[in-house]
Amino acid sequence: MKIFYFGGQKSGKTSKASAKALELSGNKKPYYVATYDNSYNDEAMQDRINRHIDERKEEFLSIEEPRNLLPHIKKGETYLIDCMTMFILNNMDDGIDKMKEQLKELFKIDCNMIFILNDIGNGVIPMDRYSRDFVDVSGLIGQYLAQNCDEVYEVKYSLEKKLK
Repeated sequence: MKIFYFGGQKSGKTSKASAKALELSGNKKPYYVATYDNSYNDEAMQDRINRHIDERKEEFLSIEEPRNLLPHIKKGETYLIDCMTMFILNNMDDGIDKMKEQLKELFKIDCNMIFILNDIGNGVIPMDRYSRDFVDVSGLIGQYLAQNCDEVYEVKYSLEKKLK
């Protein structure tokens, strides 16, 4: 089963997706795949990361992987990938084709995968090229996930709406 959750920042995506991962995993612990790369040494983000680790440590096995998800995904397991927005940012220099190629290979693996993506395309068009490219790629990857996942949920203010 492949499932896609999207919504704005702090919309409740992770809590909804976490509940779904726990439901799908049955009596096995699901994996939480964290894609944030804190090589920027952002203290506020590190505090946020530490809170997330503490919140999930009893229910999930953690994998920290900012770029290449393939080596970590195994048949028969359940994975929550949080989040694709950071995965996209980390892989921008490689281009969208490589990201889609990686996703295509992930979708071939017989496992439960839950993807989370921030919906960032509803604002103004960014002034600089890199930011515009990032917003565009995020929208295109979101379309790819929506088309290829079995279920798609939009989350706003902790309310989820099933779209597919």
